[in-house]
Amino acid sequence: MKKLFLTTAVGLSLLFAQGCYTLSGISVDPSVSTFAVRTFDNIAPNAPPTLAVDFTERLKDKVRRETRLTLNGDSPDIEFSGKITDYRVVPVAPKPNEVVSLNRLEIRVRVGLLNNKDEKKSWTNERDFSFFAEFSNTTDLLSVQDALIQTISNQLLEDIFNAAFNDW
Repeated sequence: MKKLFLTTAVGLSLLFAQGCYTLSGISVDPSVSTFAVRTFDNIAPNAPPTLAVDFTERLKDKVRRETRLTLNGDSPDIEFSGKITDYRVVPVAPKPNEVVSLNRLEIRVRVGLLNNKDEKKSWTNERDFSFFAEFSNTTDLLSVQDALIQTISNQLLEDIFNAAFNDW
């Protein structure tokens, strides 16, 4: 029994040491060791001017924090690029002659992924990701904008990360 446990522990240790799998479920080819995130463009009307740069930095931080990859802007194995394509506030379920009680902030990003080690894992077309958060119609957007962007960005980053590293 002790020998079986030891064999299993050593086997799992070797598997994880290879860098191919982690406990978070991501899968990164062992030949891939570097990444880059090109600064996102902001083509969305009305979006805060710093949104694209902040989003770029947060994507870099997420990949650095949750993978073994290192940032390398010169010759990366994996390259992310993208743009903020939509930033809008829309009323939620408006009805004739009634006041809308909620508004929704929606953000859409278009992301490209180039895998320089395995072209089959590149995204041949950029992918769109979007998410939203709702807020009261009695609340001024500027007073909640930062918190809403944080919430929306967290989900967008998770979706992009999963699509890139978990084949979702």
